[in-house]
Amino acid sequence: MTFDPEQLRHAMRAWTTGVAVITAQHEGQRYGMTVNSFTSISLEPPLVSVVLKQLTHTHDLVIKSNEFSVTILASGQKELSDRFAGKMPHVHDRFEGLQTESLAIQAPLIKGGMAYFNCRVVNSIPVGENTLFVAEVIAARGEGQGDPLVHHNRVYWNLTALTA
Repeated sequence: MTFDPEQLRHAMRAWTTGVAVITAQHEGQRYGMTVNSFTSISLEPPLVSVVLKQLTHTHDLVIKSNEFSVTILASGQKELSDRFAGKMPHVHDRFEGLQTESLAIQAPLIKGGMAYFNCRVVNSIPVGENTLFVAEVIAARGEGQGDPLVHHNRVYWNLTALTA
Protein backbone atom coordinates (compact mmCIF):
# COMPACT_ATOMS: atom_id res chain seq x y z
CA MET A 1 0.00 0.00 0.00
CA THR A 2 1.38 3.43 -1.00
CA PHE A 3 1.06 6.32 1.42
CA ASP A 4 -0.32 9.51 -0.13
CA PRO A 5 2.05 12.45 0.62
CA GLU A 6 -0.96 14.79 0.63
CA GLN A 7 -2.25 13.01 3.75
CA LEU A 8 1.03 13.82 5.49
CA ARG A 9 0.92 17.41 4.25
CA HIS A 10 -2.60 17.87 5.66
CA ALA A 11 -1.82 16.18 8.99
CA MET A 12 1.36 18.26 9.46
CA ARG A 13 -0.73 21.42 9.33
CA ALA A 14 -1.67 20.62 12.94
CA TRP A 15 1.98 21.12 13.99
CA THR A 16 2.52 24.74 15.08
CA THR A 17 6.01 26.13 14.49
CA GLY A 18 8.03 29.26 14.78
CA VAL A 19 9.32 30.92 11.63
CA ALA A 20 12.97 31.62 10.81
CA VAL A 21 15.05 32.79 7.88
CA ILE A 22 18.20 30.81 7.11
CA THR A 23 20.88 32.74 5.21
CA ALA A 24 24.21 31.73 3.73
CA GLN A 25 26.99 33.54 1.94
CA HIS A 26 29.89 32.27 -0.16
CA GLU A 27 32.29 34.12 -2.48
CA GLY A 28 30.12 37.24 -2.60
CA GLN A 29 26.86 35.39 -3.20
CA ARG A 30 24.20 35.47 -0.49
CA TYR A 31 20.78 33.95 -0.34
CA GLY A 32 18.17 33.01 2.22
CA MET A 33 14.97 31.07 2.67
CA THR A 34 12.13 30.81 5.18
CA VAL A 35 12.06 27.62 7.25
CA ASN A 36 10.10 26.11 10.10
CA SER A 37 12.46 23.15 10.45
CA PHE A 38 14.98 24.87 12.76
CA THR A 39 15.41 23.31 16.20
CA SER A 40 17.81 23.00 19.12
CA ILE A 41 19.42 19.59 19.56
CA SER A 42 21.88 20.04 22.44
CA LEU A 43 23.17 22.71 24.83
CA GLU A 44 26.44 20.84 25.54
CA PRO A 45 27.80 20.98 22.89
CA PRO A 46 25.62 23.76 21.42
CA LEU A 47 23.98 22.05 18.42
CA VAL A 48 21.00 22.93 16.24
CA SER A 49 19.49 21.40 13.13
CA VAL A 50 17.76 22.67 10.04
CA VAL A 51 16.35 20.88 7.03
CA LEU A 52 16.81 22.54 3.64
CA LYS A 53 15.43 21.44 0.32
CA GLN A 54 18.14 20.35 -2.08
CA LEU A 55 18.35 22.18 -5.43
CA THR A 56 17.83 25.57 -3.74
CA HIS A 57 20.27 28.48 -3.74
CA THR A 58 20.44 28.53 0.06
CA HIS A 59 21.20 24.80 0.24
CA ASP A 60 23.98 25.25 -2.33
CA LEU A 61 25.57 28.11 -0.39
CA VAL A 62 25.39 26.21 2.92
CA ILE A 63 27.14 23.25 1.27
CA LYS A 64 29.86 25.53 -0.19
CA SER A 65 30.42 27.69 2.91
CA ASN A 66 29.75 25.02 5.56
CA GLU A 67 27.94 27.61 7.68
CA PHE A 68 24.69 29.55 7.95
CA SER A 69 22.91 32.23 9.96
CA VAL A 70 19.43 32.09 11.47
CA THR A 71 17.07 34.97 12.21
CA ILE A 72 14.03 34.06 14.33
CA LEU A 73 11.22 36.27 13.03
CA ALA A 74 8.99 38.47 15.20
CA SER A 75 5.22 38.70 14.70
CA GLY A 76 5.53 41.90 12.67
CA GLN A 77 7.79 40.24 10.09
CA LYS A 78 5.23 38.26 8.07
CA GLU A 79 6.25 40.12 4.92
CA LEU A 80 9.87 39.02 5.44
CA SER A 81 8.74 35.43 5.82
CA ASP A 82 6.80 35.66 2.57
CA ARG A 83 9.71 37.37 0.81
CA PHE A 84 12.22 34.66 1.78
CA ALA A 85 9.66 31.93 1.02
CA GLY A 86 9.56 33.14 -2.58
CA LYS A 87 5.94 34.32 -2.35
CA MET A 88 6.82 37.72 -3.83
CA PRO A 89 7.78 36.98 -7.44
CA HIS A 90 8.52 40.65 -8.18
CA VAL A 91 11.36 40.60 -5.59
CA HIS A 92 14.56 39.41 -7.27
CA ASP A 93 17.04 40.27 -4.51
CA ARG A 94 15.53 39.09 -1.24
CA PHE A 95 17.90 41.35 0.74
CA GLU A 96 17.13 44.54 -1.21
CA GLY A 97 16.13 47.36 1.14
CA LEU A 98 16.66 45.28 4.28
CA GLN A 99 18.91 46.23 7.16
CA THR A 100 21.25 43.35 7.94
CA GLU A 101 24.06 42.74 10.37
CA SER A 102 26.48 39.96 11.21
CA LEU A 103 27.94 38.31 14.28
CA ALA A 104 30.84 35.85 13.79
CA ILE A 105 30.34 34.86 10.13
CA GLN A 106 29.49 36.69 6.91
CA ALA A 107 26.02 35.21 6.36
CA PRO A 108 23.64 38.12 7.05
CA LEU A 109 21.17 38.41 9.90
CA ILE A 110 17.99 40.45 9.42
CA LYS A 111 17.59 43.35 11.84
CA GLY A 112 14.40 43.33 13.89
CA GLY A 113 14.40 39.58 14.51
CA MET A 114 13.82 38.09 17.95
CA ALA A 115 17.02 36.06 18.09
CA TYR A 116 20.09 35.38 15.95
CA PHE A 117 22.41 32.40 15.48
CA ASN A 118 25.62 31.77 13.56
CA CYS A 119 26.18 28.10 12.88
CA ARG A 120 28.97 25.93 11.48
CA VAL A 121 27.87 22.64 9.89
CA VAL A 122 29.24 19.52 11.62
CA ASN A 123 27.18 16.93 9.75
CA SER A 124 24.88 16.81 6.75
CA ILE A 125 22.59 13.93 5.96
CA PRO A 126 20.69 13.64 2.67
CA VAL A 127 17.08 12.71 3.45
CA GLY A 128 14.72 12.34 0.50
CA GLU A 129 14.61 15.63 -1.42
CA ASN A 130 16.17 17.47 1.55
CA THR A 131 19.36 17.64 3.60
CA LEU A 132 19.38 17.58 7.40
CA PHE A 133 22.16 19.87 8.61
CA VAL A 134 23.46 19.50 12.16
CA ALA A 135 25.46 22.56 13.14
CA GLU A 136 27.41 23.93 16.07
CA VAL A 137 26.23 27.34 17.30
CA ILE A 138 29.30 29.59 17.32
CA ALA A 139 27.46 32.84 18.19
CA ALA A 140 23.96 33.72 19.39
CA ARG A 141 22.06 36.78 20.53
CA GLY A 142 18.53 37.27 21.87
CA GLU A 143 16.52 36.82 25.04
CA GLY A 144 13.22 35.52 23.67
CA GLN A 145 11.44 38.78 24.48
CA GLY A 146 8.64 39.93 22.20
CA ASP A 147 6.02 38.24 20.08
CA PRO A 148 7.22 35.53 17.69
CA LEU A 149 5.86 34.88 14.22
CA VAL A 150 4.04 31.54 14.42
CA HIS A 151 2.76 29.33 11.61
CA HIS A 152 -0.18 26.94 11.98
CA ASN A 153 -2.46 25.38 9.36
CA ARG A 154 -0.95 27.47 6.54
CA VAL A 155 -1.66 30.76 8.36
CA TYR A 156 0.52 33.13 10.44
CA TRP A 157 -0.61 33.63 14.03
CA ASN A 158 0.19 35.74 17.06
CA LEU A 159 1.17 33.82 20.15
CA THR A 160 -0.61 34.61 23.42
CA ALA A 161 0.62 33.22 26.74
CA LEU A 162 -1.84 31.26 28.85
CA THR A 163 -2.24 32.65 32.36
CA ALA A 164 -2.19 30.38 35.38
